[in-house]
Amino acid sequence: MSEAESWRVGVLFSRSGAMAVSESEHFFGTALAIEEINRAGGVLGLPIDAISYDPGSDEQDYNRLAHQLLADDGASVIFGCSTSQCRKAVLKVVERRNGLLWYPSLYEGFEYSPNVLYTGAAPNQTIVPLAGWLARNAQLRIYCIGSDYIYPRESNRVMRELVDQLGGEILREVYVPFGAGAAELRPLLADIAERKPDVVLSTVVGVTAQAFYRMYHAAGFDPAKMPIVSMTMAEGEAAAIGAEYCAGHITAATYFASLPGETNARFCAAFRSRFGADTPISMWSQGAYSQVYLFAQALARAGTTDTDALVQAALGVGMDAPEGRVMIDADNHHTWLRPRIGMLDQTGNFQLLWEARAPVRPDPYLTSYGPVETWLD
Repeated sequence: MSEAESWRVGVLFSRSGAMAVSESEHFFGTALAIEEINRAGGVLGLPIDAISYDPGSDEQDYNRLAHQLLADDGASVIFGCSTSQCRKAVLKVVERRNGLLWYPSLYEGFEYSPNVLYTGAAPNQTIVPLAGWLARNAQLRIYCIGSDYIYPRESNRVMRELVDQLGGEILREVYVPFGAGAAELRPLLADIAERKPDVVLSTVVGVTAQAFYRMYHAAGFDPAKMPIVSMTMAEGEAAAIGAEYCAGHITAATYFASLPGETNARFCAAFRSRFGADTPISMWSQGAYSQVYLFAQALARAGTTDTDALVQAALGVGMDAPEGRVMIDADNHHTWLRPRIGMLDQTGNFQLLWEARAPVRPDPYLTSYGPVETWLD
């Protein structure tokens, strides 16, 4: 056991800037899990001591603050990051200083680091089942619009390959600057009206996503005929936009707050008790919450926050999370999760359209997702 009086960790999520909505939810989920674990006696009798910073959605501040946590604050573990560009900024630091990043966001895949545990969804747990679901619903004339960074470009590259296999068509693939607003989006909405796709695949994030959904509604597009499909639109963002602007649009994710089950009900009750009845619950808060409990299990096994020992202890760790059974894969540092597809309703909640029969092994390099007909099995 450590001779320290606590287990010191860093928390690096933005509560301001373009990504404030989703990353605040990451922060709330992390804080709730740490508080619960400490009330229950901590890990091996010691509390988790969290040092939290707000990088303001700025990748340079992510890099700077990660360095501060590892070099000056005495942490070797960081819970943090949402966007891939910020993860990449932190990755440089944790690899250089042999720290460990616990990363709770879905992402584009095609990455492995011995200094990262990826507890969010890999591409085969989001975009692959989404492509299969669109194929079953004959919605394969797709217009792709994204924010201009790694995740949208890589996700659209994967979607192009899948749609090509399925005999569909990408009508256009276009990117807008991070934080873009009405001036950049208005001509694209006119282009969507002209091209008349079956669906619009949106990988725009943050304040740009909020503007896009509102403007899409104002343009008169009917989601029953031409929905926006996404992997990132969640309950908190829908609440910030206004549920009436989001109803009928679709998200592929591994968690929705409306999921049945006692474990999810307990999590939602605890979250609302701590942060307020009107505070949205989504994949962002739930994923961040669950990974802290996975960390606690690994820490109890390892008895140290030494990165090498903690990683070895984490591989194969699993739990019954609010979203269902999750487990860190023993081979690739990613997590077994259960893919789902849901549609937002007028209350800002998701109605489940489809879910996998069981948790799906993460395949971040898409080496074994199989033939088209198996994607929704």
